[in-house]
Amino acid sequence: MPNRLAQESSPYLLQHAANPVEWFPWGEEAFARARAEDRPIFLSIGYSTCHWCHVMERESFENDDVAALLNRHFVAIKVDREERPDVDRVYMAFVQATTGAGGWPMSVWLTPELKPFFGGTYFPPASRWGRPGFADVLRNVANLWAERRPELVQSAESLMQRLAEQQGGSDEPGHASVAPADTLATGVEQFAKTFDAEHGGFGGPLKFPRPSELLFLLREHARTADRKPLEMAAATLRAMARGGLRDHVGGGFHRYSVDGQWRIPHFEKMLYDQAQLALACLETAQAAGEPEFLAVADQIFSYVQRDLAGPDGAFYSAEDADSLEPGQEGGGHGDKQEGAFYLWTRGELDALLGDDAAVTALRYGVEAAGNALQDPTGEFLGRNQLYLARSPEEVSQRTGRPVGEVETVLQRTLRRLLDVRSARPRPHLDDKVLTAWNGLYLAALARAAYVFEGRADGAAAAQALDAARRTAGFMRATMWDSERRVLHRCFRGGRVSIPGYAEDYAFLTWGLIELFQADGDPQWLRWALDLQARQDELFWDARGAGWFSTTGADPSVLLRLKEDYDGAEPSAGSVAAQNLLTLNRLTGDDGLRRRLDDALGRFGPRLGQVARVLPLLASVLSSYHAASSQVVVVGERGRADTVALRRVMARHYLPFAVRLHVEPGASQEKLAELLPFTASMRMRDDRATAYVCADFACRQPVTEPQALAAQLDALGGAGR
Repeated sequence: MPNRLAQESSPYLLQHAANPVEWFPWGEEAFARARAEDRPIFLSIGYSTCHWCHVMERESFENDDVAALLNRHFVAIKVDREERPDVDRVYMAFVQATTGAGGWPMSVWLTPELKPFFGGTYFPPASRWGRPGFADVLRNVANLWAERRPELVQSAESLMQRLAEQQGGSDEPGHASVAPADTLATGVEQFAKTFDAEHGGFGGPLKFPRPSELLFLLREHARTADRKPLEMAAATLRAMARGGLRDHVGGGFHRYSVDGQWRIPHFEKMLYDQAQLALACLETAQAAGEPEFLAVADQIFSYVQRDLAGPDGAFYSAEDADSLEPGQEGGGHGDKQEGAFYLWTRGELDALLGDDAAVTALRYGVEAAGNALQDPTGEFLGRNQLYLARSPEEVSQRTGRPVGEVETVLQRTLRRLLDVRSARPRPHLDDKVLTAWNGLYLAALARAAYVFEGRADGAAAAQALDAARRTAGFMRATMWDSERRVLHRCFRGGRVSIPGYAEDYAFLTWGLIELFQADGDPQWLRWALDLQARQDELFWDARGAGWFSTTGADPSVLLRLKEDYDGAEPSAGSVAAQNLLTLNRLTGDDGLRRRLDDALGRFGPRLGQVARVLPLLASVLSSYHAASSQVVVVGERGRADTVALRRVMARHYLPFAVRLHVEPGASQEKLAELLPFTASMRMRDDRATAYVCADFACRQPVTEPQALAAQLDALGGAGR
């Protein structure tokens, strides 16, 4: 019989609806049961595409004996961390503080008052790998609750008090000054010390893509003209793009690499990774002048549009790492294997590709015994994860086939492999729409619409702009309640749920700012300003500065936290600071600048020295200390002279400039209501005209692409 989770909309909760565990969703019914029966709560937090969450479900939550222990001694609650990051953050802070590590699945035991007293992450069914067995843990916790309850309750009270002191807002008004520019050199040096010069990235395995790190390094290159940060960023992104972290057949990137060479990934694919890595590719292509990165970004957008596109312009959250092996279509969840959808044997490739197999094997590192031997579990023995092992020139030398023929073979091979792979049992799709992640992807689409204008063929730019407009339109029509000025977080099954958190407001605002700069339509800027104001109303800490993650309105969320870590996802505070900086440079609004000063000043004069923890906020500090500029093209969209000027702008790396397109006529009048400095900008001699301005003081307007290029070169963006 299904448990209570069968009534939920979360894909993760629905995965557990048939467990013999008597799961409750997070809510008052569960809390009241725990209080009435004086039982502790077992809280399990994960998400639907989490590999180790699936493992723990198969081993423990589907086990009748384990379920009996849970049902007898605890009130069991299941939470989707992607729907409820507010709940996740509270108990993650506890687990990290008490164990020194964190992750998912997260397992936490609480008092009936929701205060944690014991926790960890994945527990195997029986003791192994230095981890206690889950059934043993359940028995021990139940015994402790029966015999030493006052101690557990007191421990929970003390721990929560300490967490509140460490994580809560400041009791003291006033903030430190903004860190000086010279502190940023310390941040760059910290990255240099941990940089893996051989394989790219920072540190050893496991290697996670953190695009915020790359954006910081790119900003520092642009601000100082030092090539070292650019070289580290480009080498890292190049290694990720050429390794097995990237899906060379279908496009997009997997979650992280289990080895130090970016070769063997953990295979789930997340929308937020695709968004941020696309942005990093676009910026690095401009900064380094390497078109390879534009091709990688193209593949990301193709993958997301093909496999994650949702209703009316929105995008789904993720694809699982696990799937059934080909030929096992009738199998159950317990038969799924990680990477089954993506891996190949040499025999498969020989049978599929015939004479093309040798070229493919050389190019993509395919071996008869498999190339995934580095996998520490041994799970992928005999399998191959494709990566760029050799250049087409090297393949040509080894096979004696001309380079042009090799490239033709490889194009044909990838099409064939994609067709064959598409017929395999697909990984689970988490089909909920999250506002925050769609906001990140909107930013990537809009930036692509701008950067792709630098190409001779404008089709890719037009497609990206159309997709970005559709995404923004869905967000406004579906996720935004304009009357109550409430942004919703989730959409699934035709309905919205959960009021948005700070990250939903911040990430969507970022996307709208990027769309306005690509599109020029003032409606997007107006909405971005409204969302920023609403985020400040709901989440700003007037005493300690910065933004809380939540409003504090839900009494079941015991701590009102600020997220101060730019990890797999950037923090809401870092993105909001970036938004304030860009909005200030668009509008000149001193109120936005003062709030930005407070947000940066919260970390005092050494912000650059914590760039490893807050790389995106450090990149905001880099932009803060760079000269403010505005680049405006006035002209009718699509006209040849307008396209020529915009193409010059797109070929320059201008991370510290805001970019505007002004369409003469009624649109310009509406834009001038928001940005008065654009009111006097006109086309000269009926030709599209560019204005390059520093702090709203503009140079001589120009109509020739060469003249615009010269002015942009003077801003520090190298023409490409």
